Amino acid sequence: MIESGEGWEVHLGDCVEVMRGVESGSVDCSVFSPPFASLYTYSDDPRDMGNCNGSPEFFEHFRFLASELARVMVPGRNVSMHCMLLPTSKTRDGVIGLYDFRGDLIRSMESFGFVFHSEVVIWKDPVTAMQRTKALGLLHKQIRKDSAMSRQGIPDYVVTMRAPGDNPKPIAHDPDDFPVSLWQKWASPIWTDINPNDTLQRTSVRQERDERHICPLQLEVIRRCIGIWSNPGDLVLSPFAGVGSEGVEAVKWGRRYLGVELKESYFAQAVANLRDAVLESNQMDMFA
Repeated sequence: MIESGEGWEVHLGDCVEVMRGVESGSVDCSVFSPPFASLYTYSDDPRDMGNCNGSPEFFEHFRFLASELARVMVPGRNVSMHCMLLPTSKTRDGVIGLYDFRGDLIRSMESFGFVFHSEVVIWKDPVTAMQRTKALGLLHKQIRKDSAMSRQGIPDYVVTMRAPGDNPKPIAHDPDDFPVSLWQKWASPIWTDINPNDTLQRTSVRQERDERHICPLQLEVIRRCIGIWSNPGDLVLSPFAGVGSEGVEAVKWGRRYLGVELKESYFAQAVANLRDAVLESNQMDMFA
């Protein structure tokens, strides 16, 4: 199933299968948050990358996506992936610690010729994480008991990989639209000002009974990636469209959008959110 509108198109289906039909060298920018291996299971579909027995199985599947990304990206353009280190547990993994999921994403993309281009750390409140996860290493009582097991909170990352080759379409920003002060803020390797609640689930008109996306990407993170690494009119791809967060920001920034979502309920919500975004953008243009 395909739904489309003014400047956007979303496919219901498997991202690898859909991307095989995308023209080579046609995608200018890609921003997405992949499933975090087996940390969350979004569906029981065998094509769901999050429906796996662990990281080795996830990356066996992910490599097919990385191969398609290498084919469809414009040379010299960028793929930005939102990710994190994953906590391990004694029950599931035999040991309490951290798994370098971020590093394996980088290595998987590098194996298909991508260049590790940029990385930003997104600060997350360890108190909020402690309250939500009850992680042993974040509990204050662990300091009093045995601080050898205490650790810092786990931040988010945006890892950006550059497709090999020279960019044939320079991204040249107008100084009035992109002043030095803004660039200095966005160029920081640590973003401490990302509001964790600034997500499409919070800002859209979705009803409480609607199914919620487990890990919606913060809208400001998407704005910065699209703002730095694409031109107006460029094609932005999200192979894991979710409820349409990347698409909504792409439309608002005057880009074109191609999304793929496997889960039907998320697909339907993404379509509704994209239609609302186009309507809002048109109304803003009219009043401007």
